[in-house]
Formats: sequence, structure tokens, C-alpha cells
Amino acid sequence: MSNYVLSCCSTADLSAEHFKSRDISYICFHYSLDGVQYPDDLGQTIPFDKFYQAMVDGADTQTSQVNVDEYFDYFTPFLEEGKDIVHLSLSSGISGSYNSACIAADMLREKYPERKIFIIDSLAASSGYGLLMDKLADLRDEGMSAEDLAAWAEENRLRLRHWFFSSDLTFFVKGGRVTKASGWFGTVLKICPLLDVSNTGGLVPRFKIRGKEKVIKEIAKKMEEQADDRLDYSGKCYISNSNCYEDARAVADIIEERFPKLNGKVQIYSVGTTIGSHTGPGTVALFFWGDKRDN
Repeated sequence: MSNYVLSCCSTADLSAEHFKSRDISYICFHYSLDGVQYPDDLGQTIPFDKFYQAMVDGADTQTSQVNVDEYFDYFTPFLEEGKDIVHLSLSSGISGSYNSACIAADMLREKYPERKIFIIDSLAASSGYGLLMDKLADLRDEGMSAEDLAAWAEENRLRLRHWFFSSDLTFFVKGGRVTKASGWFGTVLKICPLLDVSNTGGLVPRFKIRGKEKVIKEIAKKMEEQADDRLDYSGKCYISNSNCYEDARAVADIIEERFPKLNGKVQIYSVGTTIGSHTGPGTVALFFWGDKRDN
């Protein structure tokens, strides 16, 4: 049993069962459907299929990050138990939650000067953020100290690769990330944008690929080009999807065939309600360890 708590946000998009099995604590973001607020609690309050169907049916969605007071209340019981904290936040390139966690930690350091609180910007999102947390749980279980774990996370976080594609631009247009004209042409031409996460933690469009079959092949090719040891990659691979499991499974099948040394099968999760509120259904994201992100 370690003398510190390993923690993240629900936007790491793993399952509640996975977090529990790895002894990873998490704090929930929030979202609303037609003005009614819910916790982003990994699909426990509203199942993911019902959430995405509500979006398709026209429900208005909004999201809110964890605020300072919530972090303060969340961290306090751990400190009162005599535990130190290693907390990784959702990428600062996507959310201001990192700043809120830092402010809460500064307040708590004054109240609990004997305790250590490490707040790290994951520069990651969705199940890629989750893959990073899973690796940190491995290192913790191997006996790594809180200080060394925090340092390892900061040193290695950019080695976590993210690739996303979307076959439905509706909610990218609705959220203003794609213009109406581009969205119309993209839909007519069946354009599937391929995006990744930059070294500053922001989501960046990289390629416009015509057709779902082609983009599925291209996202798998990115792993071939960037994964540690290339086709001899022996780490874990996660995929998340927003109500398009068959597309995620198609990517997983290619990965499992091309990477025979993979650590177990590809694990497929759902894009959570916070990130999914912005992407809508039809998004597939691939995560693995590889070359350090440099742009």
C-alpha cells in the first residue's frame, strides 16, 4: 500500500471498474442536457448510448470543468488521512482544470504543510490520459515514490500519442470548430478529419481523408510510424469511441494483427460525456506510447 493517492479527472475516459481495479481516484467534470446538469461519471448516471442519442435528437449540451472549491473538497479527505497526492489533470490545452487544481493545492499546502501535493498537467485527453494513468499505477505498484512518479509523468507525458478521426462533422460545426461551409463540403465529400494532440496539449487537425475506410487504415498507419519499437511495440493500446463501436473495433482488429507483441488485446472505451459533448457521435481515438510529440 502506497502512502499517497494517485488521482485524475473523469475525463481520462476509462471505466469505473478499471479505475477501481487500479486504485486510481478520480473527480468528475459536469455536463448538462437541455439545461439539466449531471456528473460526468463514466456513464453511470446516463449510459453513453442514451447520451449520444440525446445529442442526435437535438438536445443542447454544455460542459463545465471542476472548480477550485470542488478540488479543495476532493483533496481534503486524502490529506486528513495522512496521504500525499499525485494528481494529473486534463490537458491545459483543452481545459482550465489544471489551473483550478493548482490553486486548490496551494490553499491546502498552507493548511496541511506536512503533506505533499503534486499537480501535473497531463497534456493528454480521453483514454490517452487514461493510458498514462494506467502506466503511473504500474510504477506506483512497483514501489515508485510520489516525488519520482510526478517527475516521471512530467518527463514522459509527451510520449503518449493520440490520434482521432470523426466520421460525423455535425457537432464540430455546431461547436464552431468547423465552419458551416467546410462542414457541408466535408459531409458531401465524406471527409474524415484526422487529428492529434500537440506538444502543448491542444487538439490539432492534421489531415483531411476522404472516406471512413481510408481513415481507419491511416490511423493504424500512424501507430506503425510512431509507436515505440514500431511493429515490435510491446506496450498497451487503448481506443475510445463516441457511440461508433464498430469503427473502433475495425481499428483494433488492424492493430492486433499488425502488432503481435502488443501487451494484451486493444482495450476499447467510450469517449466520455465531457469530451463527447464537443465531438458528438462518430469519433474514434487511438492511443499508444511512441515518439515524443514535438509540435
